[in-house]
Amino acid sequence: MIDPRRLVVLAAFALLALNPGLAAASPAKPKAIPAVTPPPPAPPAEPLPPPKIYLFRGAMGPIFSTGMDRLEEKLTKAGFSANVYEFTICRWIGDRAISSYKESPAPIVLIGHSMGGLCSIIISEMAAKENIPISLVITIDPAHATDDVPLNVERFINIFLSDSVLGGGNVVAVPGFRGHYASYDLKQNSRVSHINIEKSDDIHRQIVDMVTQLPRIQAAQTEADAVPLRYLVPGDTLVELWDSGVRLPVRRGDTMESIAAANRVPLWALAQSNSLAENATLTPGQSIIVPRHLMPPDAAAAMAVPPAVAPSGRK
Repeated sequence: MIDPRRLVVLAAFALLALNPGLAAASPAKPKAIPAVTPPPPAPPAEPLPPPKIYLFRGAMGPIFSTGMDRLEEKLTKAGFSANVYEFTICRWIGDRAISSYKESPAPIVLIGHSMGGLCSIIISEMAAKENIPISLVITIDPAHATDDVPLNVERFINIFLSDSVLGGGNVVAVPGFRGHYASYDLKQNSRVSHINIEKSDDIHRQIVDMVTQLPRIQAAQTEADAVPLRYLVPGDTLVELWDSGVRLPVRRGDTMESIAAANRVPLWALAQSNSLAENATLTPGQSIIVPRHLMPPDAAAAMAVPPAVAPSGRK
């Protein structure tokens, strides 16, 4: 007699042989999914190389723009590559600066007094045609004929006297400009004139500090939430060179005075930045512009805003 269990096994094999699709229909064992290794974190961005600084005197520069020579000495002493030139060779120096950047890219800083301020904008326009960025432009009572700030300038500061005949260039930016912009009209300060405005030791110190920060500021920070600043500086008020403004929300209980104190800015500057009275009532959630210095986050957290300074007297 045939064992019934053997009959069952034989029948199963026969069924599979006659209908192999049944075997294919049976669920397959799930394949093991290899573990995905997350990519390593991106290395920190390398600091930019030291900037190359070009300074320009105004008309009769060796007599009336000697402050540019003093500033060049201070920048050189601080370890920077800085040279001062006459504005009359503006385009030739511009060509040299562009060639130097193409050979060895490094931040470009342009600083000019009077006609030298006009020259700084001319070179910025020359660089714009070559798609070369300009990290910082500082014009000091530039000529009235000075053009607008082009889009390739990342930071622009104008220190001027709007009632000056020899200077008085109230320089603005072209439409669509997204860099950092700050304008300071010192016409109410009776101690400042066109022939001494570039000689302030305190302003020189701030410029050296600003240039020192440039290699540590990454490109991503240059245009982020920057708000242009324009001031008519009170005549008896100290001068502090901010890079631009930033919008902050008003919290419950904030006042103009408390916001100014918390951000270490003068109350008059906060009021002018927002076209508000110094005792204006604020509403929670309202956006308010606060002047700021552009610094890397770690440095900003570790350092207080430098004290304000006043232009030096006539020299």
